[in-house]
Amino acid sequence: MPNTDKPTRPQQPWVKNYQPGVPAEIELPTESLVAMFERSVAEAGSRPALEFFGRQTSYRELGEQVNRAAEGLRKLAVRAGDRVALVLPNCPQHVVAFYAVLRLGAVVVEHNPLYTSGELRHQFEDHRARVAIVWDKAVAAIRDFPADVGVDHVISVNLLAAFPAGKRLALSLPVRKLRATRAALTGPAPGTMPWKELLAGGNLDTAHPRPAVGDLAVIGYTSGTTGRPKGAMLSHFNLYSNALQGEAWMHGAQLGKEVLYAILPMFHAFGMTLYLTFGIRKQGLLVLFPKFDTSLVLAAMKKSPATVYCAVPPIYERTAMAAKEMGVSLRSCKFCISGAMNLPDHVVELWESVAGGLLVEGYGMTESSPVALGNPFHPTRRNGTIGVPFPSTLMRVADVDDPAVDVAQGQPGELLLKGPQVFTGYWNNPEESAKALTADGWLRTGDIVTVDPDGFTTIVDRAKELVITGGFNVSPTEVENALCQHPAVADAAVFGKPLERGGEMVVAAVQLAPGAELDESALRAHCRERLAGYKVPARIVQLPDLPRSMLGKILRKQAREQALPLL
Repeated sequence: MPNTDKPTRPQQPWVKNYQPGVPAEIELPTESLVAMFERSVAEAGSRPALEFFGRQTSYRELGEQVNRAAEGLRKLAVRAGDRVALVLPNCPQHVVAFYAVLRLGAVVVEHNPLYTSGELRHQFEDHRARVAIVWDKAVAAIRDFPADVGVDHVISVNLLAAFPAGKRLALSLPVRKLRATRAALTGPAPGTMPWKELLAGGNLDTAHPRPAVGDLAVIGYTSGTTGRPKGAMLSHFNLYSNALQGEAWMHGAQLGKEVLYAILPMFHAFGMTLYLTFGIRKQGLLVLFPKFDTSLVLAAMKKSPATVYCAVPPIYERTAMAAKEMGVSLRSCKFCISGAMNLPDHVVELWESVAGGLLVEGYGMTESSPVALGNPFHPTRRNGTIGVPFPSTLMRVADVDDPAVDVAQGQPGELLLKGPQVFTGYWNNPEESAKALTADGWLRTGDIVTVDPDGFTTIVDRAKELVITGGFNVSPTEVENALCQHPAVADAAVFGKPLERGGEMVVAAVQLAPGAELDESALRAHCRERLAGYKVPARIVQLPDLPRSMLGKILRKQAREQALPLL
């Protein structure tokens, strides 16, 4: 059973900047996500829950599919506490599978369906799921596992089965686009159980035991900045709490009235909480996109205009520019939160000029289910910051080398978090769990921040990515920002190259603007005008494209691996 005691709050200077109506604390959940889901199904009934390429599924139909999928999994001997792997893009089957696994008291393990077999294998070796529900296109990666990994049953999902029939599928798309979409989503999966067969065995007995609020619900793999991915354990209490915190933050969101565009992947913690828990809690309509595509998004806007449109900065920029060009209104978008990377002012200005509503930046990590801080949907928001702690969330700024010691107000230090959304540790990894969680329950984020007197927080850098040169700490973000101010640089990744004599040399990989040529001397001179000498990159190399995550965030570790052989 989770600790539901409300933490002592000696100082909460940030609460005065909350949007009016947002409480300082939430009522903590006492039931599981399954109870939440079943309530939404009972209350929403015939209202639409999902929309996929124009085809809608009602809450009643969604509940029926979850019951049948749960029964199918039960017949495969899935029991409470068992792990079931999901390797799926955003699709109706993903939503059904998520709640079917939870209904049995089993544990969802989310995976990126675009991972290689090697990347997936490590995670499967860690969690040891015997059953996997897998997109057809990803089945081959699972089948490449050696026999000792122990996947007994692979259930294959063909996304075409969830498409509508006839003209509704077109959604005003060109025929060529439609054919390309079909081709991308279909594929054979020999030797697997088809999804429709899983649902063919009847309904789960209503008396089958349900999970408790403190039970483990999800394992989400996260690598942070170094090392092999670790499985963050998130309980029903953690995830339900974060859904309630999001509900409090989006004050004014109406039950049964919101339309959420599921463009962030649901295997990612941001997408999972936003759509699978908060969205279902609010009995909203989830418009599902297997991948982001501006033409698909803008076509859907004409049929079911979004009210909740959460994304990353590049997606906001592309959506706004395309909407302006095509004359599509974005005025329905009331709640827009950006995460995963810095939100530039020009993106805020562009989006708000087109959509009208506020675009605010938030902060989270898988280990906090994931959202912990956000800017208010109110004029008190401060662009350039990640906002203030969510309701029922505490923060500290501590010495990087000693988390028991707080730094002086306004000085940089490591961000520590405490709240009901903070995870319970890493799966089968007590050593890493002890590094992430202090003895008294504070989550060490690894992010270096400064906090102003009102609690608005600004990220300085990742503690583990600081470059140490000549005894000085260099913030990669600061150097990257300086490089990106040069017109020839489209984007940059900065990191350290170890020196034989010890310490590191500051180096950078840049992606150039179209038509630009690399002039390393000019870029270094540009940096010297903006940075202390020890921060200026000793070497700058060009990469055709900087590696990025599914959310568009630059991956410094991979950029470093690509750039070092060029130095």
